[in-house]
Amino acid sequence: MKPLTAGELRGVWGTILLPLDDDDRIDEGRLADQLDALLAAGLDGVYAHGTAGEFITLDEDEYDRVSELLASACTAAGTAYQIGASHPGAQATLGRVRRAKHLMPGAFQVILPDWLRLHDDEVVAFVARAAEVADPVPLVLYNPPHAKTPVPPALLRRLCELVPSLIGVKMAGGDHDWFEAMRRAAPDCSIFVPGHTLASGIALGAHGSYSNIAAMSPTGAVRWYDIIGQDPDAGMDIERRIAVFFAQHVAPLQADGLSNPALDRFLAAVGAWADIGTRPRWPLRGAPDEAVAAARRTARRILPELFAH
Repeated sequence: MKPLTAGELRGVWGTILLPLDDDDRIDEGRLADQLDALLAAGLDGVYAHGTAGEFITLDEDEYDRVSELLASACTAAGTAYQIGASHPGAQATLGRVRRAKHLMPGAFQVILPDWLRLHDDEVVAFVARAAEVADPVPLVLYNPPHAKTPVPPALLRRLCELVPSLIGVKMAGGDHDWFEAMRRAAPDCSIFVPGHTLASGIALGAHGSYSNIAAMSPTGAVRWYDIIGQDPDAGMDIERRIAVFFAQHVAPLQADGLSNPALDRFLAAVGAWADIGTRPRWPLRGAPDEAVAAARRTARRILPELFAH
């Protein structure tokens, strides 16, 4: 696949989740079936090795194998794909980029090294070095709310000026003032927001999402994105109902301490579109079966657009 440009980095992207056997090993047969479902959904692209893909649990052989499976399936289907090269250690990130570079993803997603908070100069040094190793594949910076080093608009401006191959960011988003600051700081950088705030994010200037809604229903996430483009008010109404669903069924699991990978698996179990399983890798806990059953009933009742055949 050819490298993506910032102008091409748009829409709804779905992620690989790790189907596990009883010994915590990745079940490649179920992973291939899951990829088939993602590719049939009409997503703008598919990616691997984000938080939902439990990148921090992978040994390097597993990382390479999942990357190869993704690249092979997406290339055969003609679907864009990105590979996460994230790791809490900078050197390990560069190693992942070097080994996956021959697969020619549309972009590499990276986080900043995440044990110590970085000085701005260290952030620039890391992103510049990662871009040098990745060339000609561009970078997308994943900077979640829990990141040790946040990237505010002023620092993003500096990064985009010094590292032209940084084409996008994945962040939690913000209010009107935040988006205005981001536009002024990095007008050519694609901004991706969480899937469940896609309608309001697009209204404020976002370009797409690496979508947790696609984790629940890949085809539904695509359908919702189309609705947002055709009828923004209807798209916002769906977002309000998604917020109700999250308040009723996701927030209590968060309050109980379930991790983000466990929550994405929970959403996939609610959608029941692939055999993935609710249990993340050890030592993380998964959602209880009764929570899945109750959420599935609610989701189909209040969010029929996401589950219509």
